Amino acid sequence: MKKTMHIFLQTNNVIKYFPIKSGIFSRETDRVQAVRGVTLTIHKGETLGLVGESGCGKTTLGRVILMLYKPDSGEIFFKGENIVEYGRKDLRRIRKDMQMIFQDPYSSLNPRMKVGNIVGEALTIHNLAHGKEKTEKVIRLLEIVGLRKDVMDKYPHEFSGGQRQRIGIARALAVNPEFIICDEPVSALDVSIQAQVINLLQDLQEQFHLTYLFISHDLKVVEHISNRIAVMYLGKIMELMESRKIFTESLHPYTKALISAIPIIDPQKRVKRIILEGEVPSPIHPPSGCPFHTRCPLAEARCKATEPELREVEPNHFVACHLV
Repeated sequence: MKKTMHIFLQTNNVIKYFPIKSGIFSRETDRVQAVRGVTLTIHKGETLGLVGESGCGKTTLGRVILMLYKPDSGEIFFKGENIVEYGRKDLRRIRKDMQMIFQDPYSSLNPRMKVGNIVGEALTIHNLAHGKEKTEKVIRLLEIVGLRKDVMDKYPHEFSGGQRQRIGIARALAVNPEFIICDEPVSALDVSIQAQVINLLQDLQEQFHLTYLFISHDLKVVEHISNRIAVMYLGKIMELMESRKIFTESLHPYTKALISAIPIIDPQKRVKRIILEGEVPSPIHPPSGCPFHTRCPLAEARCKATEPELREVEPNHFVACHLV
């Protein structure tokens, strides 16, 4: 199915810090620079994959886009409106259009609530359905994600991880959203279950015309489900390109290192492993210049002094690297 190129969501130079406080007066002594000037566009009906190592700011960016965290600066346009300027009332209005599927299918569900109440809670909050109509809608949602209606009276601890994630997906679908952020939705699941959930998400996208931001550290999973992939490192986007080209035409040294780390099943295939030396720098004191230069095997003097801009080097292919 051909995807439209209508810009559905856009971030402009989004920055998010978390203060570090100490002392008896809880004064701010430093900041964790979680998201550092991210500009992205997501088109209507597509899946944009967001990959990177743990701690690079992927989840924080997702929560900022949903305004669960208010950005310190920058703009977030959702369907043409800058939601950063929204007050409480306007944010509540768009909540039903933007939902999230969380990484941990257990901790994201209230253990004291039955499944029927978990899935139906948003229907009550947004005044979408009540009574018998609400019950019927919850049953339909559970059936859509592959669960029977008799699970309504059970608690989250009575289900497997895959079943709990299906409950989380049903909850996200309850308010008929247009945009869903999938925050590593399969990383806590067995490999066999991962494929089922990925296929379910793809079927739901086609059925309900959904737009996804799919966050993961697994390039293979992201390449399978996404139309485009953004590679993130230390709060910044390093490379952005079409997913079908990422394994053959990626240009950034960090992207190439991530690809080389993927295990190859075929014993006849030989891939030169790119070993990154050193640890990921602290987001409290990120390095000057290119954030990747401290681990990059190709780094030059200018990489340490000047931060590269994310620029289009080929049609629909953006790279933040002086050497490209």
